[in-house]
Amino acid sequence: MNYQEKISQTVGSIPRSGIRDFFELVIGREDVISLGVGEPDFQTPWNIREAAIYSLEKGQTSYTSNLGLLSLRKSISKYVENFFGLTYDPQNEVLVTVGVSEAMDLALRALCNPGDEVIYHEPCYVSYSPSVVMAHAVPVVVATKKEDGFALQAEDIEAVITPRSKVLILNYPTNPTGAIASKEELAEIAKVCVKHDLIVLADEIYSELTYEGEAGLSITQMPGMRERTILLHGFSKAFAMTGFRMGYACAPPELIEAMMKIHQYAMLCAPITSQAAAIEALERGIPAVEKMKESYEIRRNYMVKRLNEMGLDCHLPGGAFYVFPEVTRFGLTSHEFALKLLEQEDVAAVPGTAFGACGEGFLRCCYATAFDQLEVALDRIERFVGNL
Repeated sequence: MNYQEKISQTVGSIPRSGIRDFFELVIGREDVISLGVGEPDFQTPWNIREAAIYSLEKGQTSYTSNLGLLSLRKSISKYVENFFGLTYDPQNEVLVTVGVSEAMDLALRALCNPGDEVIYHEPCYVSYSPSVVMAHAVPVVVATKKEDGFALQAEDIEAVITPRSKVLILNYPTNPTGAIASKEELAEIAKVCVKHDLIVLADEIYSELTYEGEAGLSITQMPGMRERTILLHGFSKAFAMTGFRMGYACAPPELIEAMMKIHQYAMLCAPITSQAAAIEALERGIPAVEKMKESYEIRRNYMVKRLNEMGLDCHLPGGAFYVFPEVTRFGLTSHEFALKLLEQEDVAAVPGTAFGACGEGFLRCCYATAFDQLEVALDRIERFVGNL
């Protein structure tokens, strides 16, 4: 049987994740220090895990509302108001999803007709372009530049807008660069969105992990933007809850209803055990988040200092837990540099091209790794660079 003839052309056109492809090379190798997968090295705080255990002990194993537990939606609404300064009705403006990835997929499928254009900035998280394609829309890339701190410029968005432009995906702090945006930059982008009637998907998954600038700053807060923005957030990064697969979307009722229609048929609801843990995270998990953030900031400062000292030009990221050093001076592509580093020094990092073509010449290194491991990894990178 020719399976390629049976597989959807849309799916067949989508590449595998550049991150996952590269880390297939790591499997089975001993002594490799991974600076690759964007996952906190902290365990989920005990009180959050205990809430999940207790929910099972109480026999809470049923379906929930398609929208999610009302108690969780109330907690989300309260948290979003306290952190972002935005008010959403937990009854009909909050949807609990299976991670932010599902929320992004729901939003794109709910909004896009075939041929609609979705604008997003690169370098970016690997799923954006495939998610747009799977929604039968057209991905439109706006490249960001190192000299701008990888922050998106309003004039660059306006330059690619056409009559088919419908959605802008915005992610701050940004994966993989750690870029943040100022209130002034967001205000200018907001004006473009209002002028051209764009819907914005604001991916806020790293918002708590902001070290420079204003934490909790979102384009949703800008004039005219709440009505045209779907705020996407979750628990994986700040609360170290990657395996719980918990996310949520906040938006006007009409947009939440459209997303919920897809969610109810594809997922029905998020797991109730994870929802119980999420309530505990929002109600009593903030002190643990602050401690993790302090640790990340120390690691960030150390890593940027070391990389610059060894000749890998690296800007200071304002958020998330990644650095994005430049490797062009060595005459190697990003992939060649990362592969040689893995082969010669057992340090795994991700080529910048995994996050878009404009990531060529850069390397993503995740500092959500124990400090002693970071020290060893950076010693190995320094030795590798010295031998090039």
